[in-house]
Amino acid sequence: MPLRLSLNAPGFSEDFDAFIERRRDVAEDVSGIVSDIIADVRTRGDAAVIDYTSRFDRLDVSGGLRLDSALIEAARDACPQDQIEALEIAATRIRAFHERQKPDGFSFTDADGVRLGARWTPVSAAGIYVPGGTAAYPSSVLMNAIPAMVAGVPRVVMAVPTPDGDT
Repeated sequence: MPLRLSLNAPGFSEDFDAFIERRRDVAEDVSGIVSDIIADVRTRGDAAVIDYTSRFDRLDVSGGLRLDSALIEAARDACPQDQIEALEIAATRIRAFHERQKPDGFSFTDADGVRLGARWTPVSAAGIYVPGGTAAYPSSVLMNAIPAMVAGVPRVVMAVPTPDGDT
């Protein structure tokens, strides 16, 4: 239920302080839970990811975390051609934008003869999260994966929520 606060209402300061304190308690609780999950995944790796997927998404992925390529191809084949073309146009534009955004390295020798400079290098891998729910967001994939690819990241991994196995 939404909370309505009015600056002119009697007790506004107390109500506002209580609201902020409630939000802080929730945020601290969430941060602790998230920290515990991250620590568990760092310790147990894929086994922890499989356990959390079962717990939160109610999906058994013990057979593997990677989608079968045949399933990916079937999804693409089921997509209407006009949507594929729209996504391809968007991908081309996103790639062109990020190509122009990509920084150049530089070097120079200062007055003391010391060579100085900067070189931009990609990270070894990037993880992207694509929100799920009632709608699909292919734009989230494009807007996150393409910049990583333009930067030269050799491995891009995507995670999506799969409540009750809905992929």
